[in-house]
Amino acid sequence: MKNNVSLIYNLCLLAGDSLALVAAFTAAYVLRVKLAVGLNIAPLGPTSGKTFIGIFLLVLPFWLLIFALLGLYNHSIYEKRFVEFGRLLVGSFIGLLFVIFWNYYIADKPIFPARLVPIYGFVFGFILLVIIRNAARFVRGRLFSFNIGLTRVLLVGNTRVTHELLEWLGDSRRSGYQVLGVVGGKLGVGDNSTVPLYRSFDTFLAATGNADLHGIIQTELYAEEERNAKILTYAQEHHISYRFVPGNTELFVGNIEVELFRNSVPVLHVHHTALFGWGRVVKRIFDLLAGGLALLIASPFMIILALIIKITEPRAPILFKPRRTGRYGHNIPIYKFRSMYQAYNDMSPEEGFVKMGKPELTAEYRRNGDQLPNDPRVTAIGRFMRKLSLDELPQLINIVKGDISLVGPRALDPFELDQYSKKNLILAVKTGLTGLAQVSGRRDISFEERRKLDLYYVQNWSFWMDLTILVKTIRVVLGGRGTN
Repeated sequence: MKNNVSLIYNLCLLAGDSLALVAAFTAAYVLRVKLAVGLNIAPLGPTSGKTFIGIFLLVLPFWLLIFALLGLYNHSIYEKRFVEFGRLLVGSFIGLLFVIFWNYYIADKPIFPARLVPIYGFVFGFILLVIIRNAARFVRGRLFSFNIGLTRVLLVGNTRVTHELLEWLGDSRRSGYQVLGVVGGKLGVGDNSTVPLYRSFDTFLAATGNADLHGIIQTELYAEEERNAKILTYAQEHHISYRFVPGNTELFVGNIEVELFRNSVPVLHVHHTALFGWGRVVKRIFDLLAGGLALLIASPFMIILALIIKITEPRAPILFKPRRTGRYGHNIPIYKFRSMYQAYNDMSPEEGFVKMGKPELTAEYRRNGDQLPNDPRVTAIGRFMRKLSLDELPQLINIVKGDISLVGPRALDPFELDQYSKKNLILAVKTGLTGLAQVSGRRDISFEERRKLDLYYVQNWSFWMDLTILVKTIRVVLGGRGTN
């Protein structure tokens, strides 16, 4: 999952498709205008070239969305030329219909100088799309030949399928993979093979250390369950992809993706999270737009709160910046308005209550789900901010920076996270300002239940779920119960 080569290639395809479509319709407009002048043909409308291109740029995102819905940015499609060819044709035709619809039913006046301009654009666009996508495939193949952009994998197993995969993946320029080794005991790879053999997974780890491994493909399950669990756990903890080749050709159901190598070998891709590929792109764009807008709207209130905090304790900092564990285990500062007296700000609840001479409050604090109705460590303005979750507003800066997301698992400190056995699964995504656990009654459910909700979110993410959580967050905040 740490390998972003496919995502970069998708972005290149997106940029190439955009360029192809803009160039095609620009050429169609210029060609029709020039023909109109040369043949003394009056245009349908007085639309200028600048206006025409501007309107087409407004339509372009919808055209690209059609391509995305047809799977043209999915590797299972663009790796198959004829399938890609057919979907480009269908997508271009649907895009053409959308442009015509825009011209006749949305635009105030005709945007084309002649009726044939969209037809010209369709033909030119399809040709350019095919050319650019084949050029991208060629460039990618050339980069593969120089070992650039390869996905480095380890094969685990001693089966016929292992031989087949090794033979197919061995051609890096065609497959885009580099096999770092085969864990297979007495597997006969061949005397001329440059792929090293390892008798066990532990042997591979000992020999390669922290190898830049992107994925593991396991072709058989060991009799000892511990050996299988160790391989999968390693993949989860190091955030690399894990695929398992089943021993039969039945297709499986569940939260998995079935891929086909060589169009005949079914491979199960176990996604640690549903949030990958274009989902990550959409989520990041939404964070930037919605988070940026929210930050702009909240800025006047944040300035007022900052002034009040500074006036109440002039020598104390306005912001509290606790270190939390984010995606992939990265340590990040989370911005919050300081809601406690500075004397107790940088210490644990136990230390704070002891310092103020009230150690008995520690048990009550833990018993109430890490909160007290009238916590003596909290300032007056702090109680007000916490009631409406206003102390969380500075985290909008974290969102715009990309440290966290609007929606995600709650950011935890390393001590809290270490108490959870499946912490690495939660760390597969960015933590969030709000999340499923927060809107499901954070103060009324146990730590274990909160982590189960976080895990459910990670494994079943959808954009619709994010929107639902945001709406529930607004309801919770307005109800005065807060989200944290």
